[in-house]
Amino acid sequence: MVPGLAYFLVFHYGALFGNVIAFKDYVPFKGVVDSPWVGLTNFQTLFEDPAFWAAAFNTLALSFLQIVFFFPLPLALAMLLHSIVQGRARKFVQSVVYLPHFISWVIVVALFYQVIGGDGLLNGLFGGEGDHLVDVVGNPDAFKPLMVAELVWKDCGWGTIIFLAALHNVDEGLYESAALDGAGPWRRFWHVTLPAIRPVVILLLILRLGEILTVGFEQILLQRDIFGADAAEVIDTYVYYNAVQGGLWGVSAAAALFKGVIAGFLVFTANKIAHRMGEQGVYR
Repeated sequence: MVPGLAYFLVFHYGALFGNVIAFKDYVPFKGVVDSPWVGLTNFQTLFEDPAFWAAAFNTLALSFLQIVFFFPLPLALAMLLHSIVQGRARKFVQSVVYLPHFISWVIVVALFYQVIGGDGLLNGLFGGEGDHLVDVVGNPDAFKPLMVAELVWKDCGWGTIIFLAALHNVDEGLYESAALDGAGPWRRFWHVTLPAIRPVVILLLILRLGEILTVGFEQILLQRDIFGADAAEVIDTYVYYNAVQGGLWGVSAAAALFKGVIAGFLVFTANKIAHRMGEQGVYR
């Protein structure tokens, strides 16, 4: 457990001290301690920046699409594997759908562009001379659906692990009893499967809300310049470009702190709602 604990202590809990930069005119050469205090000036500058609100809107839109279209898919895939595929075939399918999770985003983005890019496979096979049947890469309107599609292909299989573990704990006798009472597949799912795995679903949904404003920094950074900042800027890339490239460390730290506060509020609220529903949630 020591390496895992060290990682969280150094890069998560220890890094919390860096939030003080949001209230300072931080200069790297002076350090955190010697940089002058500016109070809430960085937050005022942040909230007056139209680019930040555009990035926040893009972040929320991507988060909504990921929750609606990505979050249910691992459960559906787990149900499919659990109910239909058996034995060695199940293990083979699991290995195949898990594999993309271990591929870096650089490779994933390159694969998608080789298939649906302007000179990609689909346009080469079905497009005419100089025609682009699939106009995705560089099209700002296609940015958000493309991000969700890449996420689904890469991590949908990996997300089934916890759901499969939960499904294995459901008593098979309940399915048999429901079937004898005339319940079809849908009613067995609604009245047997879903109540049995509801605590796991709620737990994962709460944890997902905690990451709702973190929509995939590396994935988006690799494609931001292709689609343009108006369509592809999110809070994390806003922080990166303003801090690392622009030198606005205090304003960027304020943006990151603002994101963390909103995420914490969402987790706290969702956990309270889970308690009112009779579930344990993330914490008591």
